Amino acid sequence: MKLKFTIPGYVQKIARILSKEGYEVYLVGGAIRDIAMGKTPHDYDLATNALPDEMLELFPKSVSTGAKFGTVIALVEDSKKENHDVEVTTFRSEEEYVDGRWPSKVEFVDEIYKDLGRRDFTINAMAIDLPLELLDSQEIERDWEVYDPFGGMEDIKLKLVRAVGTPIERFKEDGLRAFKGCRLASQLEFEIERDTFEAIKECIPIAKQVSMERIRDEFMKLLLKSPKPSKGIDLMRESGLLQIFLPELLEGFGVEQKLYHVHDVYWHSLKTCDYAQDSVKLAALLHDIAKPRTDMGNGHFYGHDVMGVEMIETIMKRLRFSKTEIERVKTLVRNHMFYYPHSQQEGKSNEDMQLSQWSDSAVRRFLNRVGEENVEDLFKLRIADATSNPNSPFNPEEITQLQKHISEVRAKDMALKVSDLDITGEDLKLIGVQAGPAMGKILNALLDIVIEDPLMNTKEKLLDEAKHML
Repeated sequence: MKLKFTIPGYVQKIARILSKEGYEVYLVGGAIRDIAMGKTPHDYDLATNALPDEMLELFPKSVSTGAKFGTVIALVEDSKKENHDVEVTTFRSEEEYVDGRWPSKVEFVDEIYKDLGRRDFTINAMAIDLPLELLDSQEIERDWEVYDPFGGMEDIKLKLVRAVGTPIERFKEDGLRAFKGCRLASQLEFEIERDTFEAIKECIPIAKQVSMERIRDEFMKLLLKSPKPSKGIDLMRESGLLQIFLPELLEGFGVEQKLYHVHDVYWHSLKTCDYAQDSVKLAALLHDIAKPRTDMGNGHFYGHDVMGVEMIETIMKRLRFSKTEIERVKTLVRNHMFYYPHSQQEGKSNEDMQLSQWSDSAVRRFLNRVGEENVEDLFKLRIADATSNPNSPFNPEEITQLQKHISEVRAKDMALKVSDLDITGEDLKLIGVQAGPAMGKILNALLDIVIEDPLMNTKEKLLDEAKHML
């Protein structure tokens, strides 16, 4: 089969250098899959029979990411002098995998067929020959012959993720492939071929050997690249993969939410993730993680936001997220149930509305608690949570009115954190406050005063308050 497309000039440049020296060179991997599906590839990988040392001589501005595995990152400029890096790998076969991930024996081979045969899925095991006579410095569209020994093009038509060769062998070689299969099915909106999916189930012990960091990276790709992450997440549930790294999510399966919800806790979490914007995908998935453990049996889950923070700390530490990201997600989940009374409430008099509206100090406390840097993401989470539930009483006016109120409060002189106070620890030392917990307690108390009344934020008034506290 042929594909008509344009190969970028900088990719052709690398291929020409190899081809002129008498080496075979092929375009391989996901780029061909993307082109066959009418998508623009994010990157282009090449395979060649040139050895790593030979490639390093041909490409002085290159980096060897592992001579043992035959991969070199070739750095090259395009016609606009912009730099690009292209992964070029020597044809190889792999044997005797250890720790469910790494081959202990890598052998360089001289046939593209053997190289494609070691790859994970048929849709990633295609190649396009790039002979010198077909390479041109100009970027022109032309027909390229696809070498497809394992039926990848047919599987693209069928929308199937199918393992190359014997599925059970592929997943025993590399435990990460099981996670990748679910991610690709979700990302491409494909199904996993039956024998391939059964092999994933059988190879759970191998998948358990994969490091949490690699599982985390594959899972985040699933969340961020899938039109609907729920598809891939549920494949992981059915296969047993989810139990390995996120068993807490499984606790919500079948837990009914009798009030205000259509779905059980598990499916509500997945659908919220589907609706969420990228910056809050993970928080959306985990926002109700503690509901099964706080289920009152009557549709109420008191304290699930507080317990959720504790569970998220455990989950994200397990998956080796950074401290900064853990704190961000914890903040979003802890505050995801906020409610701002808005002017569209029915059945309330103007007097009742005035009594229920947040004061300026309440808005400042909200900003202090959430952090100004997290406010917009909290709104995104709130909207996704409500949008995923057809029975939600949520009115977008709530967010609109709160955003307006926040803008009004921000326009005023206000303090939201200790560093915003018109007083420092050095000032407090002058009146006898010793550095340490006592000073921190006084500074936080002063911040509470200023949040309630911004006019108190002067050094003279704050020193006077601090003296009273002493």
